[in-house]
Amino acid sequence: MEETFFQKLQRVKFGDIGHIFLFLIALPVSLVYRIFRRDLWLICDNKNEARDNAWWLFRYIRENHPEQDAVYAISKKSFDYEKVAALGKTVNYGSLAHWILYLSAKKNISSQKGGKPNAAVCNVLEVNRVLKNTRIFLQHGIIKDDMPWLYYKNTGMRMFVCSTEREWKYVSEKYGYPDGWVKKLGICRLDGLHNFSVKLKQVLLMPTWRSWIATPTSASYDIEDVSDFTETEYYKSWSAFLCSERLEKILEENDLHMIFYPHRDMQPFLSYFSVKSKRITVAKWPEYDVQTLLKESAYLITDYSSIAMDFAYMKKRLQYYQFDYQDFRKGQYPEGYFSYEDDGFGKVNYTAEQALNELENAAKEGFVNHEVYLKRHDEFFDLYDENNCERNYDAIKEL
Repeated sequence: MEETFFQKLQRVKFGDIGHIFLFLIALPVSLVYRIFRRDLWLICDNKNEARDNAWWLFRYIRENHPEQDAVYAISKKSFDYEKVAALGKTVNYGSLAHWILYLSAKKNISSQKGGKPNAAVCNVLEVNRVLKNTRIFLQHGIIKDDMPWLYYKNTGMRMFVCSTEREWKYVSEKYGYPDGWVKKLGICRLDGLHNFSVKLKQVLLMPTWRSWIATPTSASYDIEDVSDFTETEYYKSWSAFLCSERLEKILEENDLHMIFYPHRDMQPFLSYFSVKSKRITVAKWPEYDVQTLLKESAYLITDYSSIAMDFAYMKKRLQYYQFDYQDFRKGQYPEGYFSYEDDGFGKVNYTAEQALNELENAAKEGFVNHEVYLKRHDEFFDLYDENNCERNYDAIKEL
């Protein structure tokens, strides 16, 4: 759902105003600083994390190309800060130093569109071409939907990474980037999905976020009343599923353990959820790592999350539980090239009963994947190797 200017304005915070002054201070300093660091790469995932594609690329660079001048932007308060600092140079996210490096860097590289000292201020400067810096979008996942905020007119990004032929073709034709600026390289974190050990009794329940709930604007009320989280369809559906007596019985009879780990943007609402079964863990960020959970789990239940692509990449069984499909399409991601029914990597369910039936059947079958989904895997993932970081590095270097 593309937002109006007024809706975007509602997301501007008081702290964003202060970054205008940081930008004005950093600008003249950066003009001098860039003389001494002519090939600086500034890399980040988001403020508080180093676990996504940017982290994987940074680690690859430090281990394979230590001669490359690269700095990772992350909050010093982050759970992951020490991990990054032990590997290479860092800068405190959102600081004056971050602004100086951002304006000085030859390449600004991020897995997030908002991966910059201040998303609001930088977006205005970049989209209006006040800043003509070279920005590389490593991607946060494999795109399957229409996402207007990632159109070239809304980003001005110089390189846009894709992972499959179908995704690359769709973004190239739909998103408006100049010829050759969309690259099929594979997202970096896929390198870590070839060697893993599965806990055969672990089920992962990982729903994605709902933008109209997580960051509400006046437009949110076109979907539903978001003033009380416990009255939203998201809460009522997932809470009922987690507290279902039938789910408890399925877990007990099959000796399963379930981990409920909502999207990071829904984590602030985690305290609203309570579970009765001791076989269900409500997992908090950042104590739990997404990729670790994906690699070790035998089965995945999700709704629309692109992490289903990561799970399917490992050829493991999954299902989609989509109780609010129409609202999701209206309020968040319009349909793209990907059909869950025709292209998805697991059964699509729309009611809790259907989802529980599928979980029970999958458990009885030892979570063995079906041939139809393995065939879809082979047809979809035309890049399937451990060279994604290398391809990304080489392509960025060539810019």
